[in-house]
Amino acid sequence: MTLEVGGALCIGAIVVGGAILVAGILYFVYNRLVTLRNRVENAWAQIDVQLKKRNDLVPNLVETVKGYAKHEKSVFENVTKARAQVMAAGTVEGKAKASNMLTDALKSLFAVSENYPDLKASQNFMMLQEELSGIENKIAYARTAYNDSVYHYNNTQQVLPYVIFSGMLGHKKQDYFETEEEEKKVPEVNF
Repeated sequence: MTLEVGGALCIGAIVVGGAILVAGILYFVYNRLVTLRNRVENAWAQIDVQLKKRNDLVPNLVETVKGYAKHEKSVFENVTKARAQVMAAGTVEGKAKASNMLTDALKSLFAVSENYPDLKASQNFMMLQEELSGIENKIAYARTAYNDSVYHYNNTQQVLPYVIFSGMLGHKKQDYFETEEEEKKVPEVNF
């Protein structure tokens, strides 16, 4: 009889110990995944702040260029349309695509400015161009930080023991903020 009680206690202790171990692992996994997801969300917020700064700067830039280049209507329309799409986009993929469109439109705007020496010499234009360049650098940095956070979050979900629990805990793979294929092409340089 004592052997049966001792065996039952031993099995009970193993079950309780196993339950505590599983609970401990689940606690650790849950907290790690939440921390990584929050880093991704924070990194995205940093990109969003820079995109908003750029979007707020674009109308001033367009108005400055409009004063010199009144007949370049399509360039201004493209910039305005791209800016509106950035503001309306709701997903990472949508914001990335719209942001890339705005970058292309701004390149066209700066190309137009090359035809107007008075515009290029304008203090207001030079200041806006410099500010936009700084924001673009911050966007690039924030984009890198975001993609690093997404990498760590997605990678963690695919390794043991996280892969066992991540789906059950509602964690999903996040999308990278990617560059359009067009921007990846090597520019042609002619002398």
